[in-house]
Amino acid sequence: MRLTFLGKNSQPNQSPTLYSTDRGSYVVQGWIVTAPGILAKIALADEETVVEVPAKLMSHLEQDGISGEVVNLIPPIVHILENGNYIVSGVPVTDEAALEHMDIPDGETCVEVSRSAVLALVGS
Repeated sequence: MRLTFLGKNSQPNQSPTLYSTDRGSYVVQGWIVTAPGILAKIALADEETVVEVPAKLMSHLEQDGISGEVVNLIPPIVHILENGNYIVSGVPVTDEAALEHMDIPDGETCVEVSRSAVLALVGS
C-alpha cells in the first residue's frame, strides 16, 4: 500500500495523521481507544478496531480533493466524545511497507477506511 500524506494535528508525542492510499482508501492514525465505557457503545465487525482523532483532522481531506464539512455522523465515525473528538472505525493497518513509512508513537495505531465511506461523511 502506498501512502500519500494529507495532514496531521500534532501535539508533543502525539500525532493524529491522515493519509490517502493507492487502494481507494484512507489511513487514519490516532489514539488507541481503551475506555471500556466507550468501547461498550460501539458495535464493530470482527476485523475492525477504532482510533480517536480530533475532528479537525478531517479538514485535511481537502488535500485529496474532498471539500466540505463532516455533516453526516455515520460510520466510519462511530462515536463523538464530549471534547468533540471522533472515534473512527476501520480495519487495522498491517501492511509493513506502509507502517514503516509512518511515525506511530506509543499509544497510537491506525485504521484503513474506504474512500466511499469517507465521502458519505462530507457535505458539499
